[in-house]
Amino acid sequence: MLQKRELILAIIFPSCYTFHRTDQFPNRIRTILFDFAKEYGSMKELQQENKECLTVLKPVLDAVIKRNPNEPEFHQAVTEVLETLEPVAEKHPEWVAAGIFDRIVEPERQIIFRVPWVDDKGKVQVNRGFRVQFNSAIGPYKGGIRLHPSVNISIMKFLGFEQIFKNSLTGLPIGGGKGGSDFDPKGKSDGEVMRFCQSFMTELAKHIGADTDVPAGDIGTGAREIGYMFGQYKRLRNEFTGVLTGKGLEWGGSLARTQATGYGLCYFMEAAMNDHGDSFKGKTVVVSGSGNVATYAVEKATQLGAKVVAMSDSGGYVYDAEGIDLKAIKEIKEVKRARISEYVNYRPNAVYTPGCKGIWTIKCDVALPCATQNEIDGESAQILIDNGCRIVGEGANMPSTPEAIAIFQSNGALFGPAKAANAGGVATSALEMSQNSMRYSWTFDEVDNKLHDIMVNIYKNISKAAADYGMKGNLVAGANIAGFEKVAKAMYAQGIAY
Repeated sequence: MLQKRELILAIIFPSCYTFHRTDQFPNRIRTILFDFAKEYGSMKELQQENKECLTVLKPVLDAVIKRNPNEPEFHQAVTEVLETLEPVAEKHPEWVAAGIFDRIVEPERQIIFRVPWVDDKGKVQVNRGFRVQFNSAIGPYKGGIRLHPSVNISIMKFLGFEQIFKNSLTGLPIGGGKGGSDFDPKGKSDGEVMRFCQSFMTELAKHIGADTDVPAGDIGTGAREIGYMFGQYKRLRNEFTGVLTGKGLEWGGSLARTQATGYGLCYFMEAAMNDHGDSFKGKTVVVSGSGNVATYAVEKATQLGAKVVAMSDSGGYVYDAEGIDLKAIKEIKEVKRARISEYVNYRPNAVYTPGCKGIWTIKCDVALPCATQNEIDGESAQILIDNGCRIVGEGANMPSTPEAIAIFQSNGALFGPAKAANAGGVATSALEMSQNSMRYSWTFDEVDNKLHDIMVNIYKNISKAAADYGMKGNLVAGANIAGFEKVAKAMYAQGIAY
């Protein structure tokens, strides 16, 4: 019989133990988990115990933590990936000897720069810009530009690191990178946003290109921002090229790009549910967020027969028992650029609640976190489970804490991890790159069909990878392994190039 500490570690670090299926855990695990969490105050101590689980890759993780102090998001991402890659390291000693694991956790290039711009009052403002070019083994760096006050080097590295595996899973030739700034476009005039974007691109243009690094949108970076950045790049380089994705349809963009991440999330989760004899049809769904990912996840889930009853933004969430009116959401968010609290003006029977965390107290069959990292903690995960939710698909990047993931997996929930489930956006960005290279555009249905096939194949590939390494049903491990192996083979074949 496993002791309490060993049992918890078996959930979080399954490759250290001989059993991997969540249905082999006893029912009492839920009580043990929370007793243990209370005893220790938090589960950070548990994350530290990966050192007891990791053997071959322990020096790699130790080096990451020592070399990158005070970067908790990056540490969290690397820890989760390396733990699931321990059996891969054991199977491939040649990759260990070639330093593949040591190299893949270190960005090929990190660029930090000053972004000065002038506001509408004539005052000079200064922000900080980032571009982390993490890995180019299978193609040019690819990853979004995030504009948000929370942006720092740790978040950029965590997102860039995750992007390596996500991009690999698409099956398309794109490497991993990420960029952004601590600039907040909210409350800024179009002129202020333009001046910031032009200043940002003035420096970034030195480091990107259609065959080098192709940024895209992300939080805070929509069609407006991409337009301003593309215009400045063209002005500086005097060339019209596919250097950014998420462009307008009139100047090189792709149909279905706006919908891609949200649609892709639902295609992935539908494939996973189908594999378990289930589907979206008749399900009650809660979706956090109200940006592109959340909006189009709601649209596709509804098309697949589900009823979405809640959405949110950074101020609070709305609950509509009759089903979210997506037309109202689009007008509020895409036209007015207003707060979701206005939804009750469109739907008087809906309820608005300030604060975001409470959205996970709403009873649902399916939870799709599409807002931001670490939005579902252990407490929220347990509430979801207690309320009968057994299907969770991550639309945002790393929206579930390690505690939350442990709870979902220990209770047998079907859990779709972000690097697989939300890969639809970058997959369609790569399809936009292909269309730019061909000087040709596909129809919406052509792109959507390709996206659907990509997401279904991602599910099949990660499910197989998990089973091949004795972790059947663990899609977190499967995504890490399947994404890593393709990149590792390329890095090994190319020698010590980076």
